[in-house]
Amino acid sequence: MALDRRSAIVTGAAGGIGAAIAQRMLEEGLNVVVTDIEERRLDEVAAGLRTQYPNRVIAFAADANRDDHIGSVIDGASAAFGFPDVYIANAGVLNGFGLETDEASWDTAWAVNVMSHVRAARRLVPRWLEASAGGCFVSTASAAGLLTQLGSPVYSATKHATVAFAEWLAATYGDRGIQVCCLCPMGVRTSMLEEPADAGGDVSLGLAAISHAGEVVTPLSVADALIDALQSQRFLALPHTEVAAMYANKAADPDRWLAGMHRYRRTLDNEATEHTDAFGR
Repeated sequence: MALDRRSAIVTGAAGGIGAAIAQRMLEEGLNVVVTDIEERRLDEVAAGLRTQYPNRVIAFAADANRDDHIGSVIDGASAAFGFPDVYIANAGVLNGFGLETDEASWDTAWAVNVMSHVRAARRLVPRWLEASAGGCFVSTASAAGLLTQLGSPVYSATKHATVAFAEWLAATYGDRGIQVCCLCPMGVRTSMLEEPADAGGDVSLGLAAISHAGEVVTPLSVADALIDALQSQRFLALPHTEVAAMYANKAADPDRWLAGMHRYRRTLDNEATEHTDAFGR
């Protein structure tokens, strides 16, 4: 069980979900390494955590997509707290709205949303397999990885890949001492949902789809859902419990689900007030 472990690395921890997960891990008794590419915000988060948990938090400004940076963070965590036995691959980007999205945006999203998980697992899993205590790997994906993300083909495709990689890890190593959990929230109150002043078209559609699909929850409630899933040994952590039924309905009748998504998209396009949900109703 993840929460019997000693230390956790949390990427994308300069705010939002990552900072909330770091807080909850500390509350559960783990030492925590927070890392993010945004150094100033990361330092602020780390300072706040240290006021409550002195000597149990260290911070590294790092790019979660760069293999050498991942290695440096793991080395630093090992020096401070021993080899990390929990890794929260939480860094992610929401970009690439519409079919005209350029190749660079696709490459960035693929690198951050998918390959950062792969590169971390390559470094961690072999060591965990050698250790009798194993380890725990958490992938922050999205409900978009189970359903879809209107407006953003890039986010939809890469988050599906995030889920698929986590599934593969779980299927391959889940009975060999490696716990794998995939976190799939819908709308969360973070800076990711802040619409640029010049947004329009697919950008507005994508953000509206997130905010109208269900309750926009707090990062702390997402972290609580993750803790509950880890304690219960569940693969999927679903802060929005209705996603399970949406996912089941999609699998049971994809055509009906797609028809519902067409209606939902038209509702958003027309700025209608009625709510059509992802159940296809």
